[in-house]
Amino acid sequence: MLGEHEYSVRSEWTGNRGSGTSGYRDYDRLVTMSIAGKPDLLASSDKPFRGDASRWNPEDLLLAALSECHLLSYLHACVTAGVVVVAYEDDASGTMVEDGRGGGAFREVVLRPVVTVVEESMTDAAQSAHHQAHEWCFIANSVNFPVRVDPRVRVAPAAPDR
Repeated sequence: MLGEHEYSVRSEWTGNRGSGTSGYRDYDRLVTMSIAGKPDLLASSDKPFRGDASRWNPEDLLLAALSECHLLSYLHACVTAGVVVVAYEDDASGTMVEDGRGGGAFREVVLRPVVTVVEESMTDAAQSAHHQAHEWCFIANSVNFPVRVDPRVRVAPAAPDR
C-alpha cells in the first residue's frame, strides 16, 4: 500500500458583510470547509484574531489532526503488539507563539492519552506502543515543532462474575 495519496478540501469564505475586505474590521472571518461526501465544517479564525469562538479555527484543526493521527496509529500499533485497548482519551494541548510581525508558529504540542487495556500483563506493551505510533503518525512527521506524548495506561476493571 505504499504510494502517494492526494487530499482535497474546499474552503469558502462566508464572512463578506457586503463591502468585502474594505477594512480590517469590515469583514467576518467565517469559513465553510467542505469535502465531497462529508459534513461541512464551520470554521473561523481564533477569537483573539477577530474570529468566532464557536467555530473551529486552524489551530484547533492542527491540534485535532495530531491527536487523532496518534490515536489511530496507536490502535494499529496495539493490534500488532497483541494489546487489547477498550478505551482511549486524549486531552491534547499546544502552544502557539506570535512573532510580532503578524505571524507566529506552534512551539510545541503535548498529547496526553489515557489508554485502558483489558489485562495488567498488557501495560508495558501498551506503553511502548506509543513510541511506534509516534513514528507512524503522518501528521506528527509533517510538522516542524516537537510533538510530545505523555501517556498513561490503566487496566479495565474485571467484569463481575455472573
